[in-house]
Amino acid sequence: MRALSEHRERHLVARVGWLRAAVLGANDGIVSTSSLIVGVAAASPDRQAILVAGVAGLLAGALSMAAGEYVSVSSQSDTEQADLARERAELRDDTDHEIDELSAIYEARGVEPALARQVALQMMAKDALGAHARDELGISELSTARPIQAAWTSAATFSVGAAAPLIAALVAPLAIVVPAVSIASLLFLGTLGAIGARAGGANIGRAVLRVTFWGAVAMAVTAGVGALFGTVAA
Repeated sequence: MRALSEHRERHLVARVGWLRAAVLGANDGIVSTSSLIVGVAAASPDRQAILVAGVAGLLAGALSMAAGEYVSVSSQSDTEQADLARERAELRDDTDHEIDELSAIYEARGVEPALARQVALQMMAKDALGAHARDELGISELSTARPIQAAWTSAATFSVGAAAPLIAALVAPLAIVVPAVSIASLLFLGTLGAIGARAGGANIGRAVLRVTFWGAVAMAVTAGVGALFGTVAA
């Protein structure tokens, strides 16, 4: 028993909540800001215009990410709370049916009928709502929605990601802003993909290829549009 109490496994799934928001925020910050900078620089190689566009993109994107994550995850949280309220009412009004329901869930997982009912009774005696939340609704402490955490994580990581191409645009010679920001952003994206894959226990090569490919596509499209409009304006 002592060995069991001292042995605490640290599963990667525990990181899913904040890791998803962090990777999404940083990736979006790099891709959207670098694409914006590349597009503006291709249209009009003016340092002030490039930096204004980059800063505006950083601020607008961070606020947009925070609001979007908060609204999205809040909707998930509202749905979870509605399901829990309904389950709470069912436990109050028809306990026997809820016991049968939980027993059936355990039987479907391979537990003998008599033992399944015994387990259901013991689980419900300790925490009836928690047992049904986990085993019937699929709601657990690891997966539960956290709107504030998601909003702050996305906004912060978006800002960090957006700052990277903005700094590259600031220090690079004006004549090579487009290739400098593009290359730097792809390196940042590759690093982000590797870090995210490492933290989540995923394949690093696949993650790096995925984020750099789509980042390159986004920058190529905006550079083409910027060059087209720059030529027309000239």
